[in-house]
Amino acid sequence: MGATSDFTRPALVLIDLQQGFFEAPELAAVRERMLSHCNQLAAAARASGVLVLNVRTVHQEDKSTWTLKMLEDDQGYLFEGTPQAANLQGLDLSLSIEVIKQRDSAFWNTGLRALLSQHRATSIALAGVSLDTCIAATAADAFAANLPVALGIDATACAEPDMEQSTLKFMVEQHRQKLMDTRQLCQMFSSAH
Repeated sequence: MGATSDFTRPALVLIDLQQGFFEAPELAAVRERMLSHCNQLAAAARASGVLVLNVRTVHQEDKSTWTLKMLEDDQGYLFEGTPQAANLQGLDLSLSIEVIKQRDSAFWNTGLRALLSQHRATSIALAGVSLDTCIAATAADAFAANLPVALGIDATACAEPDMEQSTLKFMVEQHRQKLMDTRQLCQMFSSAH
């Protein structure tokens, strides 16, 4: 088994499954599919003792957490305590650990790497939105941290459909990350040590 294919100790990382992101028409159209697949993945991970991490983007209205793009546009979103920042209704996050982020990557200034180490996870399975931004940035940082990544291909979505294929191609070719469907990921979790 190659270094990029070692998924013996995975963690499931769910990214930005929040009400606000699914207000976009492209994501609203796949909301139920995403919810179903992500709930299946979380249930399979829990049943196998695999760590489940729920990553949410949350910003402050005072602009202290805003990105350069938000500052330039003078438009914030996903403010703490608002319905948009809340998890998708119907998402089963039983026994999950929440991680709050303010940038695309779930690794940036969050303690995610320490949590993975604490729970002895040496690889991650990614699901959520959006493939071309937050999923891709998290996957790139996982690659930099020598963590193999399996992407839940039917449990992710792209707010910019034109970017989907080029993003997937980059992840597979440059970072040697694996594309798996929900069934394959559930099998991977059941084989985890």
